[in-house]
Amino acid sequence: MPSLDSILASYKDRVRVRRAGSPSTEARAVVYWMQRAQRAEDNAALDLAIEIANSLRLPVVVFFGIVPFPGANLRHYQFMTEGLADTAARLARRNVAFVVRRHPEADLAKFCEEAGAAVLVGDENPLREPERWRQVLGRKLRIPYYTVDADVVVPSRVLLKAQYAARIIRPRLSAQMAEYLVPCTNPVAEVSDAAGYRSLDPAADLLADLSPLDRTVGPVTSFVSGTTAALVRLKYFVEHGLTQYPDKQGDPSCDGSSRLSPYLHFGHISPVTVALAVRNSSAPEEAKQKYLDELITWRELAVNFVTFNPVYDAIECAEPWAHRTLADHASDPRPILYTRGRLEKAATHDDLWNAAQRQMLREGWMHNYMRMYWAKKILEWSPSPQQAYHNALYLNDKYLLDGRDPNGYAGVAWALAGKFDRPWFDRPIFGTIRYMSGAAAKKKFDANAYVRRMNGET
Repeated sequence: MPSLDSILASYKDRVRVRRAGSPSTEARAVVYWMQRAQRAEDNAALDLAIEIANSLRLPVVVFFGIVPFPGANLRHYQFMTEGLADTAARLARRNVAFVVRRHPEADLAKFCEEAGAAVLVGDENPLREPERWRQVLGRKLRIPYYTVDADVVVPSRVLLKAQYAARIIRPRLSAQMAEYLVPCTNPVAEVSDAAGYRSLDPAADLLADLSPLDRTVGPVTSFVSGTTAALVRLKYFVEHGLTQYPDKQGDPSCDGSSRLSPYLHFGHISPVTVALAVRNSSAPEEAKQKYLDELITWRELAVNFVTFNPVYDAIECAEPWAHRTLADHASDPRPILYTRGRLEKAATHDDLWNAAQRQMLREGWMHNYMRMYWAKKILEWSPSPQQAYHNALYLNDKYLLDGRDPNGYAGVAWALAGKFDRPWFDRPIFGTIRYMSGAAAKKKFDANAYVRRMNGET
């Protein structure tokens, strides 16, 4: 059997040692704390837990705790928990037990004691609050604890520091593709767990008694939760949408995007799974490269941004040139101002913007081009860039299924604070921040068709 050190070494920069040490000889299981990577396949963190367990001749138990998360509400929790039955069934095929507990009983440190954990393995999450949880947990534990960067293609630690533009990070990621864009091994646990841990039924209503939970934003019917649904959507996109992706990905009226972002956010599908399916498809090379650039370059630039910028969710993240130009135009007259309440209700004078906001409210998703237009108009209609930033992130995180995500924070930073962009022509309010207009949008795609669809007219 391979040693623990050799197993860890095989995962290279994906593994972060949170607490070192040797497993107890009296331990009864290896525990995997599933949080960001909510899937049973193509999950490097789960693979590591299984490999360690097999080397120790122990079973694997996956622990999933349903706990309050800042900014999340019923819409997000419903989507998350509806995918758990699918995850449980897929874990069973790998001979892995699944334990679900709900706040206030979802105490991972206590569960590790209950299960007699030899090792705890978790997944990485660069957001501020989840990282704090991991640090607090690491101080509590007395067993080896490792986290795995399971939701990017190239591990974040490979790049070591902040990357300031797609053109900078792109070649650095490309240089690592041969090593990291490879299929996961998906080993099967060799020892079954018969401990019979107390667990909620993953197929039951797990939110009925969950408190506190913001229930003001209801679930959506536009997406079906879970890995199976994610794989079905991926297959459909690769077979029917990928070939036309370069032409249609920027057209909200026909929606040529993959619509995988909610599944990537909740970890129902791995970016490696998506990238390999695209790379191995029969689509034209131009289409494959265009999509992979969005999936890997831009998505992992966002993860890098959140990892290395402590103010990723505030306008203070802006580059010096953007701070200067916004300050220079802070006193510019703003002919149109909207309160957060008006924005939230899609009650502006701009039919195209209202359509995008309605898509967010109804579907929990918004086309990427419209996200850019939507955010930039909030800057134009707010009394200050700071207020615009607060409003954009509030709406993004409240209504989008893929809110509270590095992609969302990077997108708002790009639109409002010039992040990853360059200075453009100077104009009122925006200064040299890139401007987007409704007139330009109408030349790019059939904006009227998009508006009609979001108004329920077609």
